[in-house]
Amino acid sequence: MDDTNRVIVEAWNTVLYTKFCRFKHLLVDGLSQHSDAAFERCRHPEGARVLDVGCGFGDSTLRIAKSVGPAGEAVGVDCAENFIRAAEAEARKEGVYNAHFLVGDAQWGDLCGPYDHAFARFGTMFFDMPGAAMRNIRNALKPGSTFTQIVWRRREENPWLHEAELRVKEIVPVVSHDETEQVHCGPGPFSMAGPDMVSTMLRGAGFERITFERFDCDICIGRDMEDAIEFAMALGPAGEIIRLAGEEGEQQKPQVVAALKEALAPFARPDGLWAPSSTWFISATNPR
Repeated sequence: MDDTNRVIVEAWNTVLYTKFCRFKHLLVDGLSQHSDAAFERCRHPEGARVLDVGCGFGDSTLRIAKSVGPAGEAVGVDCAENFIRAAEAEARKEGVYNAHFLVGDAQWGDLCGPYDHAFARFGTMFFDMPGAAMRNIRNALKPGSTFTQIVWRRREENPWLHEAELRVKEIVPVVSHDETEQVHCGPGPFSMAGPDMVSTMLRGAGFERITFERFDCDICIGRDMEDAIEFAMALGPAGEIIRLAGEEGEQQKPQVVAALKEALAPFARPDGLWAPSSTWFISATNPR
């Protein structure tokens, strides 16, 4: 593991894990709309062995485990031990005994294959070396197996993240990853948004029959305005800008709150704040 990857793993195991726990009500329930639609398109058969890459809290892993039944197995992998421990606890709580989890780096580590299928919901955009990760995942698949991943499309199609980022950039100085010793999330949520780049990368990793399907839906970004503003300031590009700016970012928070309130106002509904979101469902096949 190189130094850059250590920084990313530490971020997901500490500051980002804490924030994900705080906003689990939005991250799991809201984003599950995308995985619900993806699972309708790629149903995993009973008895299959499936890898869930970047499994986080393990909710998608548990769903896969239930789908493949007792004769099958779902294995969730994540670089952050704290996420894996939380996923294991949830599996015990729900009594799902064919779901297993491992702490590992999907870029280089042993993924304990072979698998019949691999899946990732927002688990592949933060790799420091995504090409290496794609090759490693393919090597863990049986010939003829498929890899389905959900990634964010371009910023402009996800205004709940993009508008917040633009407003924060007007107020808070942007600190690049190279200019700070603070931990960070890696390339960021839109690193896999370009289909030409991603398809080239997947082909370079040895995959074939690569397809992209666009999926759009409104997602809840806050139970109320206060919840939505705190969410924006904690996670995503806007939250990363504020955190990496350190003391200056903290000092500018009153201005940021006012700007975000204005930017997020169009998304307000009686039942919370709901904003358009757009993803790619990417499917690729390991050659026979």
